[in-house]
Amino acid sequence: MTMEEQDLSNYRKVYDKKELLIEDTPENPLELFRTWFLEVDQHFLEDETNAMTVSTLGLDGFPKSRVVLLKRYTYEGFIFYTNYNSEKGKAILANPNVCLSFFWPKAERQIIIKGIAEKIAENMSDGYFESRPRGSQLGAIVSHQSDVIESREYLDAKLKDLENSFEGKEITRPEYWGGFIVKPVELEFWQGRPNRLHDRIRYKLEENYDWKKERLSP
Repeated sequence: MTMEEQDLSNYRKVYDKKELLIEDTPENPLELFRTWFLEVDQHFLEDETNAMTVSTLGLDGFPKSRVVLLKRYTYEGFIFYTNYNSEKGKAILANPNVCLSFFWPKAERQIIIKGIAEKIAENMSDGYFESRPRGSQLGAIVSHQSDVIESREYLDAKLKDLENSFEGKEITRPEYWGGFIVKPVELEFWQGRPNRLHDRIRYKLEENYDWKKERLSP
């Protein structure tokens, strides 16, 4: 069976909702991130405003990207949770240089973040794990993330067994599951504009820990 070629060259969209002027941006990019995130969350009704793409360099030498959910952001960085023994977790532990990206099509905005990932404190991972629904807690234990499994039925049976064994008991966080914080060294804010002349403002962290702002050509 052959796949028929599909020409996408006529796909078009006009970007005209907002503008991004460097003189209107704050000195700290985390302030602009917060402003954009809240505006998108409140006014553009994206399905999951906190959905972000995490890109890593795998142990096989290939880059890989996947969508995860941002669970907290502070002036220090961006926090998400995963299985440390997963393909993603192993890649980050071997090479902590990662890239995060947010794309909010309804707002015609994108943010690309380069940063250094590290494990968060165990008590923070414990606190978040305790806040999760019981089914999600069990799911974190059931799934040896990224491992090959024989079938969906195997996964469902394993979950049922765990539900029975933990009935009436507290579920504690497994050591192989927890959070990463990505501490940014560069953030680029992209605002769609007409005629493909998009606004791009980049912040780079300098040696004195100040942020340098620059406008990039689209």
